[in-house]
Amino acid sequence: MHRQGLASRTKSTTQTKQKKPISTKTKTTIKTAPKKSQKQNSPFTSQLRLQSNEKPFRPITPLPSGHTQGPWLWRGRDVVMPDGSKWHQPNSGAPMIRVEERERNFDPQDMEVLDKMGSYEDLDHAKQTYALDAEPREAMDFDVLIVGGGPAGLSAAIQLKKLAKQSEKEISVCLIEKGSEIGAHILSGNVFQPNYLNELIPDWKTRPNNPLKTKVSADSFFFLTETSALPAPIPPTLDNHDNYIISLGALCKFLGEEAESLGVEIYPGFAASEVLYSDNGAVTGIATPDVGINKKGEKTDGYARGVELKAKQTLFGEGARGSCSEEIIGRFNLRQPGQFQTYGIGIKEVWELDPQKHKEGSVYHTIGWPTPHDVYSGSFMYHAENNLAYMGLVIGLDYKNPYLNPYQELQKWKTHPMISDMLEGGKPVGYGARALTEGGYQSVPKLHFPGGALIGCSAGFMNVPKIKGSHNAMKSGMTAAEGIFERWAKNEFNIDSLQDIDVDEYGKKMEKSPVMQELYEARNIRPAFNLGLLPFLAIAGLETMVTRGKLPFTLSHHSVPDANTTEPAHLHKPIDYPKPDGKLTFSLLDNLTRSNVMHDDDQPSHLTYRHGKHFKQDQVSYEVFGAPESRFCPAGVYEYIPDPEGPKPTSKKLQINAQNCVHCKTCDIKTPNEFIKWTIPIGTGGQGPNYNNM
Repeated sequence: MHRQGLASRTKSTTQTKQKKPISTKTKTTIKTAPKKSQKQNSPFTSQLRLQSNEKPFRPITPLPSGHTQGPWLWRGRDVVMPDGSKWHQPNSGAPMIRVEERERNFDPQDMEVLDKMGSYEDLDHAKQTYALDAEPREAMDFDVLIVGGGPAGLSAAIQLKKLAKQSEKEISVCLIEKGSEIGAHILSGNVFQPNYLNELIPDWKTRPNNPLKTKVSADSFFFLTETSALPAPIPPTLDNHDNYIISLGALCKFLGEEAESLGVEIYPGFAASEVLYSDNGAVTGIATPDVGINKKGEKTDGYARGVELKAKQTLFGEGARGSCSEEIIGRFNLRQPGQFQTYGIGIKEVWELDPQKHKEGSVYHTIGWPTPHDVYSGSFMYHAENNLAYMGLVIGLDYKNPYLNPYQELQKWKTHPMISDMLEGGKPVGYGARALTEGGYQSVPKLHFPGGALIGCSAGFMNVPKIKGSHNAMKSGMTAAEGIFERWAKNEFNIDSLQDIDVDEYGKKMEKSPVMQELYEARNIRPAFNLGLLPFLAIAGLETMVTRGKLPFTLSHHSVPDANTTEPAHLHKPIDYPKPDGKLTFSLLDNLTRSNVMHDDDQPSHLTYRHGKHFKQDQVSYEVFGAPESRFCPAGVYEYIPDPEGPKPTSKKLQINAQNCVHCKTCDIKTPNEFIKWTIPIGTGGQGPNYNNM
């Protein structure tokens, strides 16, 4: 397929998009099942063979020859719920199922389909989707492919083109972005540290399209009680001298224009739904999703196969919890046993303030009220140009109480006297949310693998105490480009020499980079919170004010994923949040309209059951954990409605309103036992939120 053809697809897919009415009463059928490009032992099959000491959700040793069905190996724990029902969990991360369902056999042909699909979905749909894959896909070839149009991916593209130009060499670079345009899916605070922008584009300040307009003029840090704001010393990590208050989406647009001027081919509205592998197991590129499949999983008149984009090296910069990146981390065992990433959710509003209340360049950070003291959290308000204020709340997703509602915590925060006074006379103009990486130094995986590398928040370079990661994401992309170029130069600029190789130059450079030094110095602050509030304050103060990361030990994060830190609902009391007033605080669906979220009207849901519906993980979530996904989702996607076919008059079933999804990925992280898997929407490109000034 020629490149003009891909460009024409971009135009057609973005023009045919229709806005989906936001609703929590529209039934959405779960139909999507990801396709694997070559036969693997599926995670579904692996669940039949989980041992109590094995890490869940990763393909394990294939079934022995001739073994096509069999019971679970029932080690682990049996749990009796308050209602008397009995459940079993083979290990700490595997799904819990009712004891009476644990002897389940599968037809050999069914198992073959599930193996080929690697499907987490219902068997019937797995068969149906597998049948769709008979038609071949068109393919395009590049030297380097970059997945994700964030600061990491764009910086990698720019740096690679700059290095090639300096050496008078040619290298083809393609960048795809799932948003409708560069910046449409980008969300961050954001107070930006420009040190690596200075390296990448030294003359950025003189550019007419320079998006960095507001330099920080004042820093403030407060500990909030319900009625008071107590000034606190500003930690060195929050010293924003020479930093800028920005829209990260606007910065990405600026970087995108620079990349295109250097010859990078950028295709917004194209998502990576599948990783492609060579016969020897190396990554060879990605495939975009098929289009023209309706909610029932059937082909429509507009059906077309996705496109294969192949490259000698593929860089994945999808952001936190990227679907392809997570697959690669598992396939190549890039994380050490017991090494987990830990996450937070950031919920953000943009307000247009009364000019008399606006103080351009002012930065406010707060801790304390309204979140409980055992929840890692913090809030911010940044006064940008044009009377705009960026404000939000970040909550660590390792919280225990399933009744906690991050969105409602943000609404409650706005009622504090100090905050409400600044917002008086203003109006909200933007809303969004995104998961972010909080694991820091301890959670960075191996960065490179045969055929490519992880960059940006796909790897996790956010400095949590600093509340910054965009600068480190840029540097990781630049360093990956330098590693690829260095290997290319070693082989006398023979571009074919990059095919399928593991560019370890990138990893070596990152180990010595200021990025890792910065993360190392901050490594003990976030995990210290697990020791309790007072030890956290002591260690954080010591590390930031005195030792600067030189303590002779390294603390660990939780030994389980964030999903497994949620405690059963009966251990906690429901939280009563005040009703919105429509002026300062708003219902979730009212705010959601400000994210400009769009999905095709007739398409399969991109939110699937990771282990299959028959394991009834939604019932575990509802009956045991009180349905936390109905609270932590910042878009009202997950809703439990009456189930007239249930065993009890009070039975509920999960309704997934996928059309509301803002692609934050929190459900993929925090649902009990990670029972929801976030995948790329199947349909026209550019679906999801369309952020402005985020």
